[in-house]
Amino acid sequence: MTRPAVYLDYNATAPVRPAAIAAVGEALAGGGNPSSVHAAGRAARARLEAARESVAKLIAAPASTVIFTSGGTEANALAIESAVQAGSRRLIVSAVEHDSVQETARASGAAVEALPVTRDGTADLAWLRARLAAWDPADGRPFVALMLANNETGVIQPVAEAAEIVRATDGWLHVDAIQAAGKIPVDSRALGADTLSVSAHKLGGPQGVGALTFGPRATLSRRQHGGGQERGRRGGTENVSGISGFGAAAEAALEELASFSAQAAWRDATARTLKAAGAMVLGEAAPRLPNTLCVADPGAPAELQVMGLDLEGIMVSAGSACSSGKVKASPVLAAMGAGELASCAIRASSGWASSEEDWNRLAQAWLAAHERRADRRRAPAAAGVE
Repeated sequence: MTRPAVYLDYNATAPVRPAAIAAVGEALAGGGNPSSVHAAGRAARARLEAARESVAKLIAAPASTVIFTSGGTEANALAIESAVQAGSRRLIVSAVEHDSVQETARASGAAVEALPVTRDGTADLAWLRARLAAWDPADGRPFVALMLANNETGVIQPVAEAAEIVRATDGWLHVDAIQAAGKIPVDSRALGADTLSVSAHKLGGPQGVGALTFGPRATLSRRQHGGGQERGRRGGTENVSGISGFGAAAEAALEELASFSAQAAWRDATARTLKAAGAMVLGEAAPRLPNTLCVADPGAPAELQVMGLDLEGIMVSAGSACSSGKVKASPVLAAMGAGELASCAIRASSGWASSEEDWNRLAQAWLAAHERRADRRRAPAAAGVE
């Protein structure tokens, strides 16, 4: 009898929660444009604002500051491009930021500097303090992008401490909380974030929906023009069905937040098993999301590990990215000084529908594949013995 597949790639996208599916269906059946004043329009508006309240509660932000977007990428872009429009001519971006932050910063026309990280993947705050102390006023208002939790390693960044440094120079701190929301408590104001982004599909909502919250020190510029939607900050008819699903997922994630931390024990048990066989856990010494394990098997290419596990019904991600058919080491792991391990790392990430057995299955399948590779390495040596 074939065992069911194990999905451990929640950091890429989480399965949609039943509550979110139901909310999407209800919104689609209801119809209506939330900008219309008739009954159907008012009902759509009510759904939209209810979802806004739910997302706001998830990140402890005033609902009036939550702007819905097409996803986390657009939310990050809105923050970065607004800062440049407001006069920031040099951007400091942590070396482990998501591509949506890195690429938007590079395309903005502003100069970009990398905020280095330690070998455990945490931001070097001493470097940041020294760099901002020497800031050239000609570069405009300092802008710093520091994610709350890394998507590859799960490492949680010292955002609140960074915020104190940034605010001492009247800078703008943007926080990508896309991986963190729904997995650890997120309080956008306590963190000191001037802007903070989240995404629905990382916590069990539909794909293609995100949000940005902003504080009083941020000056946002509308980048998508049209009508007066989202209080004039983003033109275009809102995706009411997707946003409704986002709201439902946010509510469910917030309710389950206290119990989510239990997944760390499952993850750590798997890590111990793999380490005993020679694997190396990246970011292990730093605070991490409870659901994320980035582990390297020296000498075993990441893409082959992923394919081998997939054949066993275990779905994980590689710690490397493919570009033009070539495999290159992850910039995140390279920034951590992982060296050759960067091309041998895979990421497993659990979520709202995961179980301890899922992690046990991963450990069993990984160990079996590891032993097969070891047997193949031993075979040539054995064949040469007289």
